[in-house]
Amino acid sequence: QVEIAESGGGSVQNGGSLTLSCLFKPGDSGNIFSFFDLNWYRQQPGKQRELVATITEQDQPVYQPSVKGRFTVSRLNPRNSGYLHMKNLQPEDTAVYYCTCERKALNLHFWGRGTQVTVFP
Repeated sequence: QVEIAESGGGSVQNGGSLTLSCLFKPGDSGNIFSFFDLNWYRQQPGKQRELVATITEQDQPVYQPSVKGRFTVSRLNPRNSGYLHMKNLQPEDTAVYYCTCERKALNLHFWGRGTQVTVFP
């Protein structure tokens, strides 16, 4: 059974940095991580969940405009891992951040449980 685990959340001051990590656990599915797009979503207090950044199967990054230039998404396929490096964090970046792995062609979308990021003014 596929599982996804995020880590690296925490609390920082305005302008600070954090790096979130995402570990893809394939279970009995074998070496399949490289075939998935890796996404980072977030849910801010009182708001709907939104897509923040994607690193595609072809290793192409895509960013939501509000984080472009501040966030960097990456992946390391041999380690079944993805990362979201966040700098110049603002209070409005406060949210629960979720890592997901998605293969649209097969209608597969696996979610982690999320990690809290809090940015103090």
